[in-house]
Amino acid sequence: MNKIDKKVLIDKFLDKVSVKFKNKDLIRQAFVHRSYLNENPNFDLDHNERLEFLGDAVLELVVTEHLYSNYPNPEGELTNWRSALVKGETLSKIAKELKMEELLYLSKGESNGTQRARDLILANAFEALIGAIYLDQTILVAEQFIIKYVIIRLPEILKDKTYLDSKSRLQEYAQAQYGYTPEYKVISETGPDHDKVFIVEVFVGSNVMGKGEGLSKQEAQQNAASNAVKKLITK
Repeated sequence: MNKIDKKVLIDKFLDKVSVKFKNKDLIRQAFVHRSYLNENPNFDLDHNERLEFLGDAVLELVVTEHLYSNYPNPEGELTNWRSALVKGETLSKIAKELKMEELLYLSKGESNGTQRARDLILANAFEALIGAIYLDQTILVAEQFIIKYVIIRLPEILKDKTYLDSKSRLQEYAQAQYGYTPEYKVISETGPDHDKVFIVEVFVGSNVMGKGEGLSKQEAQQNAASNAVKKLITK
């Protein structure tokens, strides 16, 4: 898709989210991935990583202040809630719902990359978007945007307890439902020492409840727990 089409799509996007930009190049830059510049070295804008850096800080500040001002809960709980709101998985989900993927300037390689890689790019672009809104429209407009699209998800997060990591959620559920604490077993290790891939199964009692893969045992355990949570709790 050419630059003109992207500009039209970005204008429609801004209408949808009810944000007006004075500097249209700034909002376009929020969607420029570094890989695009490798294939288009004469492109008129820089990539979005500095905007992402700024947006990440603005997002965390707004969410932190909102939680502090509205909930008297202990610091540990508020930290978990904030983490669930600002984590990449949450942000990429919001970006997909807003159809931000079609606004991205990506290389052909990244456009055809894995879903996991695209999700990370989308989460970063969402943070860059917040950074751009902050610079162009002040903190108040950025705060309104974050409340409308991010903080609004807090009741759902609290209801589903997704602020707990997968291992904690699985342990809480397994102990309540079955009276067992989950156990994790490595069933295979492949690859050289510097690049191993682990596959882990999680057992509740004698039953295998999930399987996960990762570049470390800890990552594989989390993925196995996530697999079990999806089957047991969120099915």
